[in-house]
Amino acid sequence: MEQVINFDTISEYNAFNNHETLHPLVSVIDFSKAKERTGSKMNFGIYCVFLKDVKCGDLKYGRNYYDYQEGTLVFISPGQIIDVENKTDYYQPIGYGLVFHPDLIRGTSLAKSINEYNFFSYKTNEALHLSAKERQLVLDCFSKIENELLQSIDKHSKKLIASNIELFLNYCERFYDRQFITRENANHGILEKFEELLNNYFSSDKPFNIGLPSVAYCADELHLSANYFGDLIKKETGKSAQEYIQNKIIDLAKNKIFDNHKTVSEIAYELGFKYPQHFTRLFKQKVGVTPNEFRSLN
Repeated sequence: MEQVINFDTISEYNAFNNHETLHPLVSVIDFSKAKERTGSKMNFGIYCVFLKDVKCGDLKYGRNYYDYQEGTLVFISPGQIIDVENKTDYYQPIGYGLVFHPDLIRGTSLAKSINEYNFFSYKTNEALHLSAKERQLVLDCFSKIENELLQSIDKHSKKLIASNIELFLNYCERFYDRQFITRENANHGILEKFEELLNNYFSSDKPFNIGLPSVAYCADELHLSANYFGDLIKKETGKSAQEYIQNKIIDLAKNKIFDNHKTVSEIAYELGFKYPQHFTRLFKQKVGVTPNEFRSLN
């Protein structure tokens, strides 16, 4: 069986990278201090952000591969397993990282917003590619956190460290927004593929066999993680991916309602609804009238 290295504490990760533990719940890593190593499979119980300056193999997340290049930021959250493949030769890690335990942020404002940083669950082709200016800003954030770690721990330490991490993550959110914009052409391609995917879905027997298409299903078909896909669609259309799917369903429903030979229940089942009343509820929510009222009005 393949060996899995578990990192449930900061001290374990520090030891792996030949680092002193200055604080039990957070650390800034200089990977050049680590010993030479080969690729391995790692299970994380901590939050990690890597800014690596050497490619250490292909990072595999689940069945997919990270779009990982030298000088990109990689985000990992507790519960994720990262597999570094195709690297059997020893290499010297180079770069920097920020790791922190979930207990660090408990009771802070960051604890309330941490799940809003969707990039912690981005997967394939979704790493953050930094400009030189952005890279320097990241390093400055790491430096501020490290300087606080060098101080004696007091009643202000937790709040100041958590605030600096939150500031860093907010910058990362801004950088991702920039990346969405600079990849606009590719994003338009995804939107077109999304529309084509929905058209093909509803013209097939999948609504009968599977039901309504979910955001996760569409993202998987387009080889993206659900969170990245959702953020991409939101940036492009101003609507969530779920809203986009629902609007497509309503558009199709309106055309079907004009066929007086079909009952509302038949239309609901054709679209993939398990219960007709769910279709009626969504239709009224989106259109303002029930399907039968819409048919009468038109």
